[in-house]
Amino acid sequence: MTAAGTYTPKPGAAPLPRMIAAQAALETRMLLRNGEQLLLTVIIPTLLLLLFGTVDIVDTGEGTAVDFLAPGVLALAVMSTAFTGQAIATGFERRYGVLKRLAASPLPRWGLMTAKTISVLVTEVLQIVLVAVIAFALGWSPQGNPLAVLLLLVLGTAAFSGLGLLMAGTLKAEATLAAANLVFLLLLVGGGVVVPLDKFPDAAQDVLGLLPISALSSGLRDVLQHGAGMPWGDLGILAVWAVLGLGAAARFFRWE
Repeated sequence: MTAAGTYTPKPGAAPLPRMIAAQAALETRMLLRNGEQLLLTVIIPTLLLLLFGTVDIVDTGEGTAVDFLAPGVLALAVMSTAFTGQAIATGFERRYGVLKRLAASPLPRWGLMTAKTISVLVTEVLQIVLVAVIAFALGWSPQGNPLAVLLLLVLGTAAFSGLGLLMAGTLKAEATLAAANLVFLLLLVGGGVVVPLDKFPDAAQDVLGLLPISALSSGLRDVLQHGAGMPWGDLGILAVWAVLGLGAAARFFRWE
């Protein structure tokens, strides 16, 4: 104490960037320590790439199987982290009152969501590196515009994050757990990840092509496998899902 009523260091909240960085680091550590989360975000995409990339199970058309599979597995990795993992983790945080208590801390609610987004992005970078290393080991030869790939991944993350937060903020934790895993399995099968969409009936293809996982996987495949330019159609679909999902999450998310 330097003078009457004066304390050193001065009490008070840390700067906002430091609070967000600390919360993001905590969110990332919690995510990487969770066995179920690791199963969804790392193990399943890796096993799918190894299995379907080395065993001729599905007809992936012209070219090597890994050139078709790698973009789809990258899309699956984004969905598993931004949607499934985030929905389940946030849903149980809401159930146990963690979000309610964090909302009363100096960290604003938008700061908490920013920290969660940063955690998702960090995890996705680790996933992409792992998938890319395995794909290159299997003979992957990507091509195309890196900027287009980046835009697809960012918009895909935004779209799936909005849907995951919407689910976590409106359903009970147990319902979120069941629904998120069910959606993950359905989109894994019907989203063009490992099974080409042209294997489905024509009417189903029109509907499935509008799903965010289909837009992300087909957009990445057009760029990385076929060397296409900017996939504006797929980017547009992802942008619509991102706006609708994030808007609905902001409107209907319940903290208690």
